[in-house]
Amino acid sequence: MKTLGLLGGMSWESTAIYYRLLNEIVRERLGGLHSAKLLLWSFDFAEIAERQHHGDWDGAGVLLVEAARKLEAGGAEGLLLCTNTMHKLADQVQASVSIPLIHIADATAVAVKRAGMQRPALLATRFTMEQDFYKGRLTEIYGLSPVVPDAAGRDMVHRVIYEELCQGIVTEVSKAAYIAETERLRREEAADSVIMGCTEITMLIGQQDFDIPVFDTTRIHAEAAVEFALMRLS
Repeated sequence: MKTLGLLGGMSWESTAIYYRLLNEIVRERLGGLHSAKLLLWSFDFAEIAERQHHGDWDGAGVLLVEAARKLEAGGAEGLLLCTNTMHKLADQVQASVSIPLIHIADATAVAVKRAGMQRPALLATRFTMEQDFYKGRLTEIYGLSPVVPDAAGRDMVHRVIYEELCQGIVTEVSKAAYIAETERLRREEAADSVIMGCTEITMLIGQQDFDIPVFDTTRIHAEAAVEFALMRLS
C-alpha cells in the first residue's frame, strides 16, 4: 500500500473527515485491521485564510510547497490537497515534488461524467465559484458546464463555509439556504446535479436532501486516493 501525504488543516473540520474516510475505505477494501498509511501536515488555517482573503496566493503557495516537500521527504508517495479552494495552487505544488498529486477536480469530473450529468451546480468558496482554476478545468478538460449562484448566493454560500462550517457550526437555517439556492439553480439555470465543491459542505447537506445527483468532493477525493494507494495490490 502506498503512503499518502495529506496537506490538511484547511480546515481541520474537513481534514478529520478525510482521515476517517480514507481509513474506512481501506478497511472496506482490505478488511480486518487494515487502515490507510498516511502522513498529515495540518496547517493553522488562520494563516492560510488570511492570505486567501488578501489575495496573497504567492504567500500561500510558499507554505504549501514547503509542506509538500516535507511530506515527500517523510515518505509520502502521493499527495492530497484536502481542500477544493487551494487547488488553485495545485500545479505549483505538483511542480515542486516528484510524487503525483491526486487532483480533486479531476476525480469529481470523472464521477459527474460517469453519472451522465452535464450541468452541475457548483457550491463552494467564493474563490472556487468565481475564479477559473476549478470551473475552467471542469469545462476545458471534461466538457462540463458548471453553474454557480448569483452574487447574493455566492456571498451566502461563502459566508456559511468560513463563519460556520470551518468552525464546526452546522445549522438548519444554513442547510435550508443551501437547499433553496440549489433549487433556484435547478429551476433558473437548468442545473442537473450538485457538486459540493468545498470539503466542509458534506457537514451540511448530502444526497438525502435532493432528488438529483449530489457529488461529495471529500468522499470522491478520498476514494480516488485509496484507488491510487492500492494499485500495487490490485
